[in-house]
Amino acid sequence: MTIPSLSFCSRSLRCLALGMTALLAGCASVGPDFRSPESPVPSDWQSRPSSARALSGSLAVSADALPEDWWRVFGDATLDALQARAADASPDLQTAVLRFAQSRLQRSMTASQATPQVDFNAQAVRQRQSDQSAEMRLVNALSGSNRAALVKVLTDPFTLYQAGFNVSWELDFWGHVQRQVEAADAQVEAAGAQLQDARLVLASELARAYFELRQLQRQQTLLAREAAIAEELLALQQASAANGLTDHDPVLAQTGNLASLRARQSALEAQAAALVNQIGLLTGDGPGVLNAILAPAVAGLDDDAAPVLPALKLGQAADLLRRRPDVRAVEARLHAATAGIGVAVADLYPRISLGASAGYQSISSGAFGDWGTRTWQVGPVLNLPIFDRGRRKANVELRRQDQQAAAIAWRQSVLKAWQEVDDALNEHAAERVRNRNLRDRAAASREQLAFARARAANGLVSQMPPLQAELAWRQAQSDLSESDTRLRTSLVKIYKAVGGGMPVPEDASGPSTRN
Repeated sequence: MTIPSLSFCSRSLRCLALGMTALLAGCASVGPDFRSPESPVPSDWQSRPSSARALSGSLAVSADALPEDWWRVFGDATLDALQARAADASPDLQTAVLRFAQSRLQRSMTASQATPQVDFNAQAVRQRQSDQSAEMRLVNALSGSNRAALVKVLTDPFTLYQAGFNVSWELDFWGHVQRQVEAADAQVEAAGAQLQDARLVLASELARAYFELRQLQRQQTLLAREAAIAEELLALQQASAANGLTDHDPVLAQTGNLASLRARQSALEAQAAALVNQIGLLTGDGPGVLNAILAPAVAGLDDDAAPVLPALKLGQAADLLRRRPDVRAVEARLHAATAGIGVAVADLYPRISLGASAGYQSISSGAFGDWGTRTWQVGPVLNLPIFDRGRRKANVELRRQDQQAAAIAWRQSVLKAWQEVDDALNEHAAERVRNRNLRDRAAASREQLAFARARAANGLVSQMPPLQAELAWRQAQSDLSESDTRLRTSLVKIYKAVGGGMPVPEDASGPSTRN
């Protein structure tokens, strides 16, 4: 059976839509409009006193921004491969991606309230009416045989066929839906910034763990050499004591030193294993999967040359707050809280919905769809709040306090951002000074070793002074290796503090108004 078209109400629906459009043309949103909060930003990095102290030394800063894959500036192919694995399989990153997708779906659901809702329904119901129902009151007033016949007709089971369309649309006079969409847009922006922040944190943590692992592996090799030298020294001192040339105090001291070195070896092994597992967790790999990739690299172990560090690219100081994804996420939440005030204020005003329905209804399947079985209705629905014991007004005040809390959180995030930049710059500058001093110490120890070996070769001294000098050089190398790693990890902190290689949003030129 084919249902005829509902052309009889098409003109009414078009008129209803035109009327809705005309009414909405004069609508205005209530509540405050959002403006990006202003914060004093320096024109350059030297304008901040704490940063100026760090940059006044040997730190050469480039005004260029970091590339998006900023970890490549270190020129380590293994680190690049690990970052690619993490981007594909990190559980933390996958969670952030899902939250971003959820926020976009929530926004679509919210925006759907601004458009008419159209439903189609159809049913065929078999039913019987009670002879004692409210509809039977008029029949009960009758008497005689006609009443019994009428009751029988009305209470006989019958099938009701009906089908039709329902259209409803809430007129957004006060911007109730508009503010909800605005808040949803801000939540999408916040989720997007949180996704970028998750990527930045993941890349930073992975780079830090990788550099620390390489430092521990180098420390293990250096420590093994120190232990071998300590064993040779102990053997010489034991022989000297056995021949009565010295007492046993140096032997006991060297025995304790050797035991200390061996104890440190066990601790370093445990720390290195933990870092391998941590890197595996960041990349989404199970235990043992990365063992081959993270195998120790000991090339250039005796090279005391200064490490080649990438240029210190900080970008423009004025772009810091817009490049930091965590600050942008907090600002977006402030935007959502501001729009929430408009939603709460709109609840104080009347809500008007326009609706229409049209269809067919018949108790006979053969007559269903005939012109006489048509049914329709059109009309507005008014919902006027009168008394709710102050619930709506309290909700407005609650939303205002939410906005105040979000504004405080934004200010705190800004202060934290600048603090992290200052701390990272100062730490890197101080480590550069420390690294130069340790390099001078290593160079002096190496020169002292060369002199000791030359004197021993000429028979001027025994083999003990060269071994002691070599042990001092290896210890200086160990301290220098630890400092080289701290230089790299402090650079990672700087790159994270300035927002990594995140692009500056287009609206970063200044405060803006969003409606």
